[in-house]
Amino acid sequence: MLQNNVDMELKSFKRTERLMGNAFEITVVADDATWATCKLDLAVEEIKRIERLLTTFDEDSQTNQINQQAGIAEVEVDKEVFDLIERSIRISKVTDGAFDITYGSIDKKLWNFDQSMTSLPSKEVAQSMVSLINYNNIILDRANSTVMLKEKGMRLGFGGIGKGYAAEMAKALLKKEGVQNGIVNASGDLSTWGYQPNGQPWTIGIVNPDQKNLPFSYLDVTDMAVATSGNYEKYIKINGVKYSHTINPKTGLPVTGIKSVTIISPNAEIADAMATPVTIMGINAGLNMINQINYLACIIIDDNNKIYTSNNINIK
Repeated sequence: MLQNNVDMELKSFKRTERLMGNAFEITVVADDATWATCKLDLAVEEIKRIERLLTTFDEDSQTNQINQQAGIAEVEVDKEVFDLIERSIRISKVTDGAFDITYGSIDKKLWNFDQSMTSLPSKEVAQSMVSLINYNNIILDRANSTVMLKEKGMRLGFGGIGKGYAAEMAKALLKKEGVQNGIVNASGDLSTWGYQPNGQPWTIGIVNPDQKNLPFSYLDVTDMAVATSGNYEKYIKINGVKYSHTINPKTGLPVTGIKSVTIISPNAEIADAMATPVTIMGINAGLNMINQINYLACIIIDDNNKIYTSNNINIK
């Protein structure tokens, strides 16, 4: 009997895989390694399935089919792709276009964010680059489950919401499979449920933009999602000014002034999708928006390391 109790001890089992172009780390709490491995396999397959739908690197993905038919024809898509696009448009409306999945039309040649970039494009060039970004030009037909982009050259990209959606879907699958405690961490966009093996909530580090491996604060969370968007991984410096890889879809120019935005929400898809628009909107407008939405919280660090939080957060 005692022997059995030792075997039944809860442990964390982890799997790290490169998926959707990012490092995903999936954790499940279980008392049996074989069972845990089987569940981790299922979660990885679910994320790969979503990647096949949303990727723009595969000619045959539904996303690419929509992009190829921009300005030409509507494309029939799976219900989940249709629903994700519909939810994305809703977020575009809430954020006044600061979040927009039609950002894919920005010419990557002008925005490669490698160190060879020594000057910003002119305002006129930048403005011409974003002329095709407009979520209002996504035409949806729910009855036929079709999507069409109104203008030739428009492109959808799910970079601002896809990881969070995948984390949420993997979590839902694992819960359905009987995993009562776990984390899906999509390269910093993570979704938690249940508790650690010792019964304590999960402890999440909030990234320090200046020292990625040293969090500046910790949160104890359960059944919560946390997503961080920051300029500490991809940026350029021109004349001493640091420009984030986040592009304002209205101007075509990169954002300055904010080092990182962390969003806390019950849902990873929403946390992922709201981090970028807050960066684009700026501190005052961003916090004002978050304070008006129930169940959302936000931590912003500006370029001078000053910390701003939404009304419902106290950082110790």
